[in-house]
Amino acid sequence: MKKVLVTGAFGQLAMCIKQAAPNFPDLDFTFVNRTELDVTDPATVRSYFSEHSFDVCINTAAYTNVEKAETEKEQAFAVNAAAVKTLAEVCKIHKTVLIHVSTDYVFDGTKTSPYIEQDATNPINVYGASKLAGEEELAAHCSRYFIIRTSWLYSEYGHNFFKTILRHANEGNPLTITTEQLGTPTNANNLAEAILLVATSESSAYGLYHYSNSGEASWYDFAKAILQESGQIETVNLAKTDHYRTFAKRPVYSILNSTKFCKAFKVDTINWRESLKTLFVENNNHK
Repeated sequence: MKKVLVTGAFGQLAMCIKQAAPNFPDLDFTFVNRTELDVTDPATVRSYFSEHSFDVCINTAAYTNVEKAETEKEQAFAVNAAAVKTLAEVCKIHKTVLIHVSTDYVFDGTKTSPYIEQDATNPINVYGASKLAGEEELAAHCSRYFIIRTSWLYSEYGHNFFKTILRHANEGNPLTITTEQLGTPTNANNLAEAILLVATSESSAYGLYHYSNSGEASWYDFAKAILQESGQIETVNLAKTDHYRTFAKRPVYSILNSTKFCKAFKVDTINWRESLKTLFVENNNHK
């Protein structure tokens, strides 16, 4: 059995990995939160890896608040860049494969066709810059790694757009959602399964990959679909705007091309709308 360490245990992606874990009986999981393993403390990380042996480390620990990152730059870079460097160095020493999750926000959004791995990066906010710095640290300090960029993650866990829309709908709040950004909402449960496929594989095709659900949507399209699937589209006052002021700049186009990942790991992506529908069905079944 492969021993797998998952950092950031309380985050939505780690929660989805935990939920998917029973489907991967060949993997022996250890989930750690910040209290159990502070990835921003190099001495702690080094001693943890000296005391425990892992074949794979899945790093889902991240600073993800795009707005706050603008004023908490140091904190964002500590988690998204410096901690990744530490993990990369330690994983190299212990011959541990490192799977790291990155973001579509490493791009500036000026392209009009889906981004491929070779496209030039040019982040336009602190969050994107900190995640890109993490990618660069990883590539510089470790040779056995997979970086998986994804986009617009949501799930039934954690803080995300999906849960925010449902909360506002349940509270009867009117919603005004932007149409000016195009991307692909990605169900974190699908990403979790994709990551675990990488973890179980014996692939040595290390490097950079894109993985998201397929199709495209604006945040307005996504909100409308959430309300349709929840049966609240008639009861919620939903309006669109082509300009919604945010503190952090966001790429207007950040759709990812997942072809390289699909070929390497023999998997198909799921359309975002279908995946959203599935999430509602599965959640209703679990109630």
